Amino acid sequence: MESKEFKALKEQLLSCRRNGFDRMDAAERSAMESYCTDYKAFLDTSKTERLCAGEVVRLAKQAGYRPYVRGAAVKPGDKVYLCNRGKSVLLAHIGEKPLAEGVQIAAAHIDSPRLDLKPNPLYEDGELAYFKTHYYGGIRKYQWVTIPLELHGVVALRDGASVQVNIGGGADDPRLVITDLLPHLGAEQNKKPLAEAIPAETLNLLLGSEPIGDAEESGRVKLAVMKLLNEKYGITEDDFTSAELEAVPAVKATDIGLDRSMIGAYGHDDRVCAYAALRALLDLEGTPAKTAVCVLADKEEIGSDGVTGMQSAAFDTFMEDLCESQGAAVRVCFEKSFCLSADVTAAYDPNFSDVYEKRNAAYLNYGIGLCKYTGARGKSGASDADAETVACIRNLFDEAGVIWQIAELGKVDAGGGGTVAMYMANRNITTLDAGVPVLSMHAPFETVSKLDCYETYKGMKAVFQAEK
Repeated sequence: MESKEFKALKEQLLSCRRNGFDRMDAAERSAMESYCTDYKAFLDTSKTERLCAGEVVRLAKQAGYRPYVRGAAVKPGDKVYLCNRGKSVLLAHIGEKPLAEGVQIAAAHIDSPRLDLKPNPLYEDGELAYFKTHYYGGIRKYQWVTIPLELHGVVALRDGASVQVNIGGGADDPRLVITDLLPHLGAEQNKKPLAEAIPAETLNLLLGSEPIGDAEESGRVKLAVMKLLNEKYGITEDDFTSAELEAVPAVKATDIGLDRSMIGAYGHDDRVCAYAALRALLDLEGTPAKTAVCVLADKEEIGSDGVTGMQSAAFDTFMEDLCESQGAAVRVCFEKSFCLSADVTAAYDPNFSDVYEKRNAAYLNYGIGLCKYTGARGKSGASDADAETVACIRNLFDEAGVIWQIAELGKVDAGGGGTVAMYMANRNITTLDAGVPVLSMHAPFETVSKLDCYETYKGMKAVFQAEK
């Protein structure tokens, strides 16, 4: 076989994925940079699920969305949203086709791994004041020590009022920190497995060291800290009982690499997909053929349970209300709908190549990563999309010029992870996982490719604009 014929046959029959930068022109690169600048600003204002939901609502209103009122009629072109208890948001752009013909859904989550305060968090030891924490989601505890932290959340008072707390978010604010053992005394700690070297009960936030009152009194530093909190927020120690306060990294989103091709930040998982889904919805021009729905859920990192999680009936209720306004049955709508479960996947990291299977790994700069299934071991906890669904999205993305790849999370039996996909699929909604590949996933500082962020946005937009 001649070389020319061989090359032609190879091109015809064999897969040849290319780095996205080899496929992107100057105009696309400019659009990518603009999109990522907006995304970084979104991240910096969305450090917690409450802050993120608030920013989503602000952007939605700015784009012409109005709060959905149960019983209100909806017609093609209407833009509505529902904020669920301040921690998740549901949005819909009503399409030309009736809801009985199904909707196009992008579902992401806006919670991220963090440290929550315990119900009785404040204490003093060694004349230092601390907050006790309980970690939320799958963290590697050693990564959270000796880094600057912020505290955000709400304190709900007995009279029904709520106090917004922000410690460390301002440029001149003090930060909090969790201390670690000095290496000079760490001989025994060094012998412990990585998961045990930092016990969860030592993840205590250092608050202060300056005492008040007479030297003979006890608890002087604790009282001094409580006095400061009372002066700023009007709260007492008992009010922590009804508080939701979250410690998150005190870091801003920033370009990574000498070429500025990547973004480093806290909370890429999964706000990178949440922003892509939201922005794609808000950027739709005209009225879509099918109703476009964006679901930004809470509690995914701990199983999607609870009233603001994807297993909650909140989504079903929102969709049922919309369907009833058009005389449609929600079960009929669901069985004709499609959902892109928009969650991040693991990017191949050469430093830890032994846990990846190279032929089926997601790579930075190769675009949005499709995942036919997630889960662990024998696909436990996965919806496992059928071949027809993957083929449909392949074709949709190719027609829309979306750069994409298909991947697994890592080697079989190396671990695993889940998304909201199975909860959507369990509703009889055709579902496929897709999202941005991430380096250092679940760390206080994660890294993603700008190209992959932008291509994920393009993928979401293609789904919302699909007519079938």
